[in-house]
Amino acid sequence: MTRRHRTSSTPLSNSDEFFRISACTTAKEAWELIKVTHEGTPEVRRARKNALIQEYEMFRMLQGETIMDVQKRFTHIVNNLKGLGKKFDEEEVNVKILKSLNRKWQPTVKQ
Repeated sequence: MTRRHRTSSTPLSNSDEFFRISACTTAKEAWELIKVTHEGTPEVRRARKNALIQEYEMFRMLQGETIMDVQKRFTHIVNNLKGLGKKFDEEEVNVKILKSLNRKWQPTVKQ
């Protein structure tokens, strides 16, 4: 499993998860339960990926946002998309972040 965070709306406690898994009769059944619990169903992953793609495409620096906050927010989107199987060209990502900066940063970027 490559992703380390849960997409389910209600996280399970360790004891709840243990009891749900212990009720499984095969390793495959237990693995499928763990995958759905931690990663969501294929439909949930697809919806999440589509929402993140839209967020990536619409990404802009917010008014009053520091360059560090922009970088953190952008990296979070890109890393989550990579975790969902999206491939990025390094140049594409670099151009995207530079184009997302507000006018205050444009003269700095062009030099």
